[in-house]
Amino acid sequence: MKHTEQIMEKEKKTRKKPGLTTWIFISLLLGICVGSIFHYWVPAGYVRDTIFVNGIFYVLGNGFIRLMQMLVVPLVFCSLVCGSMAMGDSKSLGKVGIKAIVFYLATTALAITLALGVANLINPGIGLDISSFEMTEQTTAAESLSFADTLLNIIPKNPIEAMANGDMLQIIIFALFVGVLLAKRGEKADTVAQFISQFNDLMMDMTMAVMKVAPVGVFCLIAKTFSGIGVDAFGSLLKYMACVMIALLLQCLGVYQILLYLFTRLNPMRFVKKFLPVMGFAFSTATSNATIPMSIETLDQEMGVSRKISSFTIPLGATINMDGTAIMQGVAVVFVAQAFGITLTPSDYLTVIATATIASVGTAGIPSVGLVTLSMVFVSVGLPVEGIGIIMGIDRVLDMARTAVNITGDAVCTTIIASREKALNREVFMKK
Repeated sequence: MKHTEQIMEKEKKTRKKPGLTTWIFISLLLGICVGSIFHYWVPAGYVRDTIFVNGIFYVLGNGFIRLMQMLVVPLVFCSLVCGSMAMGDSKSLGKVGIKAIVFYLATTALAITLALGVANLINPGIGLDISSFEMTEQTTAAESLSFADTLLNIIPKNPIEAMANGDMLQIIIFALFVGVLLAKRGEKADTVAQFISQFNDLMMDMTMAVMKVAPVGVFCLIAKTFSGIGVDAFGSLLKYMACVMIALLLQCLGVYQILLYLFTRLNPMRFVKKFLPVMGFAFSTATSNATIPMSIETLDQEMGVSRKISSFTIPLGATINMDGTAIMQGVAVVFVAQAFGITLTPSDYLTVIATATIASVGTAGIPSVGLVTLSMVFVSVGLPVEGIGIIMGIDRVLDMARTAVNITGDAVCTTIIASREKALNREVFMKK
């Protein structure tokens, strides 16, 4: 009898508990169900509208959004300083470091431009009218500025004021400046560098802590949304997912492979076939950092890329190359703007491209961190950050896909640089 109880106890302990992803999916489905019930079957009145929709759902949902907003400024500042410090160290690798940085930033800009194009062709947010929803003071549309003023406005007059006001482009520029100078000072600035690095670790922990309450936030945000518009939102969410997936596939199997062929004359299909296991691993873990050892090993054993190149460019790419995240942010901008009936100007699109590209530098390679920096992109063009709640529930699947795209971009860049620096063994690459 005791033996049976012990076995049952062991089975309970070894039984896998639902992860955060599962809970977010459950919350999404429950939010859709509860919101739809409130919309179609619960009569309007004090209980539905005041206590639940504009009471419990509104407070808990927007409370979660505020927690994410709380993280944005310190998280972006610290991660960008740390990322630019790493970029400052790239001088030791001379041309390799410069080529890698230029490639990563250029492909990120291409990725978000591609995403904006695909989203404007498919128009995922049209037909989903949620403009009647209440917005906070920070979610009103930003006043349109000329391109010249947009460029000038990225330079902060007062960095502290920029942080207090959440002027993200100004914070990004200041953070990059601080990081590069800290790298140049080397050991003389060890104390400051270590403080920012440790504070960055603290912000990563805080981000993960906030994400633990994501299921509650997602449920309340989705329930409030569907209580107002019913199931009509689901079709638009599927269109949003389709937009992101199409742009990711075009970037991964189109843009990257064309660049690989143009610069190396290697067979793109052979590259994809050999790198597929790493892409699968990145998809399952949804974290770029976890794939670093596997990427370096595969590039060495299967592609013939020198470890002297990959040991620098792969970790650097995991830090500053976030093309998949940029694609999600580009589609999300168009989706939310259309859903709220906000017209974006050419200047707004340029701001989105610049913000998402620069914000990719230093973004942590951990699951769902792109949602935190997405609020920064929204704020830069005056979009309502509440729109994040609409897409958060389905983001995990997209997060897995965009992580696979991110690490593929790192590998393509590494292979191209190795080829240009004559550090690529083509015989190894040609082996089956």
